[in-house]
Amino acid sequence: MRADGLVNQFTARYNPGQDKNGISVMAQRITPKPGIMDIDLYVGGDSTLAGTAPVIKLSSNENPLGPSPRAIAAFRDCADQLALYPPSDHAELRAAIAEVHGLDPARIICGDGSDEVIAWLCYAYAGPGDEVIHTTHGFSMYRISCLAAGATPVEVAEQNRCVDVDRILAACTPRTRLVFIANPANPTGTMLEKAALARLAKGLPAHVLLVLDGAYTEFAEGYDGGLSLVESHENVFMTRTFSKIYGLGGLRIGWGYGARQVIDVLNRLRGPFNLTGAALQAARAAVLDQQHVAHCRAENARLRELLRAELKEIGIPSDRSYANFILARFSDAATADAADTALRAHRIIVRKVKGYKLPQCLRITIGTEAACQSVIEVLTEFMKGQG
Repeated sequence: MRADGLVNQFTARYNPGQDKNGISVMAQRITPKPGIMDIDLYVGGDSTLAGTAPVIKLSSNENPLGPSPRAIAAFRDCADQLALYPPSDHAELRAAIAEVHGLDPARIICGDGSDEVIAWLCYAYAGPGDEVIHTTHGFSMYRISCLAAGATPVEVAEQNRCVDVDRILAACTPRTRLVFIANPANPTGTMLEKAALARLAKGLPAHVLLVLDGAYTEFAEGYDGGLSLVESHENVFMTRTFSKIYGLGGLRIGWGYGARQVIDVLNRLRGPFNLTGAALQAARAAVLDQQHVAHCRAENARLRELLRAELKEIGIPSDRSYANFILARFSDAATADAADTALRAHRIIVRKVKGYKLPQCLRITIGTEAACQSVIEVLTEFMKGQG
């Protein structure tokens, strides 16, 4: 067949219109299901700048102290086992988590980061015609996973960068299936106290699953991540991660805890080998080393207060943070952009949060003491020029 004949066949088959049988050609195209193209791509924090000089990366809420030495040793010990499939039941890791937190290991599920657990919840409990509630400044993966499942995201306004329980309860309808709350919240660092969380859990209809995303739980002294509510409410579920205080972001490990029937549902979606053997062993060693966790929490609290107080002194306020970052507020978006430029000029990378509808803010991870001092010095000079 001549080349022009092939072109004509391609045009007839794939261009809009009808084929020779009168069937819509558009129907023959490979297209994603409704909602997928409404998803904004997730963009992580920058980690590099032009040039070869090292940077101070404070954009991804990573632990500057790194993982437990025991976790590092456990990871290295797996080097000669790379040819083997990992255990599919995660029994040893679930037992370790249960031991530390006093939980039922049968009600724990482990995922490729807590992001995967969040996605399972949406796939399992929400679909076309269903609604999933998240808040204005809530973690972007809630909306992404909701749309991927074919459900409708419902955004509820916050009050002064804090979750508003009354607004969430008012937004619930017979179509609501899930409510996602990050507590402590990302990127604001704010937190609902125990009484407010209990009121939210009690006020939700029985058909709605409340998901408490506890990625930053370990940084909030005395907070159990919602475990007590999970134990007293079948429609409350909690997620946690090893990426933050445990310093294992590169291994992608998270877990969830909920009613036995919810875990049974999610296990039907979980792939048999969703976590590597090295990740499982490193996470087990990490969770059992609570002395390292306590040290990281104490250092974070000390430096978080130092950074917050010093920035407040030079005219950059932030809410009290319960996480491993602060949300620095500037007078407007242009000033925040200029401050980010000034920091980058000194090879300090923080996180712009325009995508979270906070264009006048910068999220700054609590790094080492030297990193915090560098941020203070640069922004002090910057603010002198704003007078």
